[in-house]
Amino acid sequence: MRAGRALGAVLGTGALLCLLAGVAVIALGVRVDGSSMDPTLHPGDRILVSPGSRGRVRRFDVVLLRGGRQDSLMVKRVIGVPGDRVAIVSTGEDPFQVLLQEGGTGPVYRVVADQWAGRAHRAGACCSADGTRTARAALRTVPEGGFFYLGDNPDLSDDSRQYGWGAIDRVEGRVGLRAYPVSAAPGLGNRPALEEYAGPRPP
Repeated sequence: MRAGRALGAVLGTGALLCLLAGVAVIALGVRVDGSSMDPTLHPGDRILVSPGSRGRVRRFDVVLLRGGRQDSLMVKRVIGVPGDRVAIVSTGEDPFQVLLQEGGTGPVYRVVADQWAGRAHRAGACCSADGTRTARAALRTVPEGGFFYLGDNPDLSDDSRQYGWGAIDRVEGRVGLRAYPVSAAPGLGNRPALEEYAGPRPP
């Protein structure tokens, strides 16, 4: 009898903890709308922000930020941080070559992200002085207090190419994990890498 009561107590506690976890995900999690971060995040996913990460950006992190024309809440990936120089070179063979010069000095690298493959078909160069797209590619320095951000689904993302530099003080936090659906891996993965860029260097 005692063993049965103990088992019942354990199961009851487990059920209560699961219920509380579900409530926490609904209350604290942020729901992803739109497909600008496919395949990293999907519409309906719920994400949790890492504590203490408000107002901070690190290169290639996924962040929750406020911006755009209506100051809406967006989920995007950081590409360039203050002092970096960024550009997007577009050619007929490759319309989406994201370039990065770390700290504004040294070699210019190409940012390579597996999730961009097969998803970037629209031609469009960057960047103008405010970080938006332009007719010709140009390396621009990310200003103090700003950052350059893109979506993982470039053709369906409104990002720095439309809105210009993001404001670091408008970052709600770094996306730490995916809390829902529970069947999906909690980690985000898909972190970009840098490779040598052999093409002509934009001015």
